[in-house]
Amino acid sequence: MDFDLPEETRDLQDMVREFAAKEITPHAAEWSENEHFPTHIFTKLGELGLMGMLVPEEYGGAGSDTVSYVAVMEELGAADQSVASSWNAHSTIATLPLLAYGTEAQKQRWLAPLARGEAIGAFGLTEPDAGSDAAGIVTSARRADGGWVINGTKMFITNAGTDISQGVTLLAVTGRDAGGRKQYATFYVETGTPGYSCGPKLKKLGWHAMDTRELVFDDVWIPEDHLIGEEGGGLRQFLSVLDKGRISVAALGLSLAKAALGLAVKHATERHQFGRPLSDFQAVAHKIADMGTEVEAARWMVYRAAWLADQGRPHSTEAAMAKLYASEVANRAASQAVQIHGGYGYVRESEISRFYADAKILEIGEGTNEIQRNVIARALVKQA
Repeated sequence: MDFDLPEETRDLQDMVREFAAKEITPHAAEWSENEHFPTHIFTKLGELGLMGMLVPEEYGGAGSDTVSYVAVMEELGAADQSVASSWNAHSTIATLPLLAYGTEAQKQRWLAPLARGEAIGAFGLTEPDAGSDAAGIVTSARRADGGWVINGTKMFITNAGTDISQGVTLLAVTGRDAGGRKQYATFYVETGTPGYSCGPKLKKLGWHAMDTRELVFDDVWIPEDHLIGEEGGGLRQFLSVLDKGRISVAALGLSLAKAALGLAVKHATERHQFGRPLSDFQAVAHKIADMGTEVEAARWMVYRAAWLADQGRPHSTEAAMAKLYASEVANRAASQAVQIHGGYGYVRESEISRFYADAKILEIGEGTNEIQRNVIARALVKQA
């Protein structure tokens, strides 16, 4: 067994760490406070070849493996969760359906610009009354005039309203089969299509610099060639790329926990009370010890899920476990780091306060942790 990252991956991680320290960390607090989406950062990530890491080189991507993707996420997320989560949505659920199910023409038209970083991608699944229950969506698509007409509303959608948003890949209901079961299909709707509009930025608890909006489709007509994959296979297509998304969110949680631990150690060694650094007090030292232990446990769960994916081996359960554990570790680490900071951690000028606000969504997005536990339990029972 070899627990070391390949040299090429370590070099990539070092490069991203340096980039993040120079281009992201010094400005993250300002972006968060002003709810500013830093377009130029994503353009630069594209220039570094990072906007299409999981996309083959023939379509403008880097053709990287999942382990390398996780290594990059560790550094981006430790610098700023808003940037990292936007990058995550773009890199996984927004692009992978096009890669897996798009025609050659669709890949050249939509996937390649996304992979090159010329635009940013979005995926529309969640609706006002359908989140964890993905099959409960009601946005509809019906055939008309040689194409499709889409009506409905999507909610909490990332990256759709930026000035570099190319369009949105979305799931819609196309009808029912002979048994009365809903049929689903995946479509691509380009930004600027008549009838397609974005609501104002949503005011969120965290991820302030990430663009999140409601999307409205009012008699949106798209040509037949905007159907991605086969009609009736949309839900299956979405579920097939979900594991990569869960690994990515697990890596996002790992990155936050790593950042929280670093900030806690820094404050505990620099802040003095009763004539001694906080780290000298056992109550604080034990918190740091617990945080460090859980961060390491989360790291290897996340990397193992990524490694299994790269080996082409089953990894759905491991992805769910990694997402579940890493997201909860992130929340515990952020909370304990704020506790160690005391009053300094509770003011918004502190770096840890931003990570604390960002942590909660990790237990909700990409499948709530309740859903992850359902996935894990079903798998374990099936194996028994």
